[in-house]
Amino acid sequence: MTEKENSPAVQNRLNWMDNLRTVIILLVVLYHVGGVYEAAGLWGWFWIVDDPDTITWVGILGIVFDIFVMPAMFFISGYLIPASLKSKTGWDFLKGKIKRLMLPWMIAVFTLIPVYKIIFLYSRNLPQEHWSTYFHFTNPNSQNWLWFLPVLFAFNIIYLIFSKSNIRIPDISIKKAVWGTFLIVFLYSYGIGGILDFRSWTLTPLIDFENERLLIYFMTFLLGSLFFKQKIFMEKTQNKKVYTIASSIIWVPITFHIFGRLLPFFFPDSFSFSPLYRAFWWLSFDLSLLFLLYLMIETFRRYFDHTGKIWTELNRNSYGVYIIHVIGIGIFGNMLLNLNLPALVKYPFLFILTYLFSNMVVSVYRSLIQNLKSRAI
Repeated sequence: MTEKENSPAVQNRLNWMDNLRTVIILLVVLYHVGGVYEAAGLWGWFWIVDDPDTITWVGILGIVFDIFVMPAMFFISGYLIPASLKSKTGWDFLKGKIKRLMLPWMIAVFTLIPVYKIIFLYSRNLPQEHWSTYFHFTNPNSQNWLWFLPVLFAFNIIYLIFSKSNIRIPDISIKKAVWGTFLIVFLYSYGIGGILDFRSWTLTPLIDFENERLLIYFMTFLLGSLFFKQKIFMEKTQNKKVYTIASSIIWVPITFHIFGRLLPFFFPDSFSFSPLYRAFWWLSFDLSLLFLLYLMIETFRRYFDHTGKIWTELNRNSYGVYIIHVIGIGIFGNMLLNLNLPALVKYPFLFILTYLFSNMVVSVYRSLIQNLKSRAI
């Protein structure tokens, strides 16, 4: 047995969580592919390709994905951090996170972001611009989809600082933690957006974040770490009562949230973003997030706790797929742009092409790195 095989992180590895992370990233790809064909025009001004052929329900599907995919990624990252920190010194942990998160981010923003703008202009038949405008600190869209990496890095640093300090955090049950998080994030999001009117994004050369959701992401990250510390996932759950009830009523908060998101489009001339509307928006969002996150976790725990060659390969590729998939959307979306095909055909075709291409590129890259390492040895 090697030292790596004896580490706590490997011994406590959960197949279902690896599978869940892979599926979440698959949904991120599907969500971003939807931006090419959404009908509301919310993506067209900045997204890598804007196809004039649109599908109305793609935007509604995007609303649902927008609720839970990123919080789920932060939750999984938070669950993995205690074991990672326990097996390393603080300095080794920091170096590992720089190598894992910030080095890929730095390479990506100086390569993929310029490629993004090249495809963006080409797909709209616009002339290419001066080279200095192709980098993230001069691009109005800043880091775009890569914002996740520096934000996650910041969360890891905050967790490291608190874990190495002498601050004692009182014991709290998971039930209280979940409902406490629900209340805190609702008050935060409503206060930031509904009262202070500090909506939209904060964009900087180093870190981007959505003002109303930053604490949501951090609190789900902390919840993940608490679930690990209390060993919530170490035993199989037998009682299906809560799972069945949640599965039966989840449509209620999601429907309310979709309705709230679409109201401004139904009444564009008379609609007002009142404090009551903002409260409705975030209450329905947070309830939907609570249900969706619970059901995703429980579904994978119960029915997808296995592995195999395909799962193993997809799981290994998932992080790289997240980093490069938008360029795949740009390449294949541009190829499909002028084809005489309905959007209902192009949409799934673009998703399949992008996901397969991204996995193929990452697999080839991983093989090359392994060959180089073996030769060096």
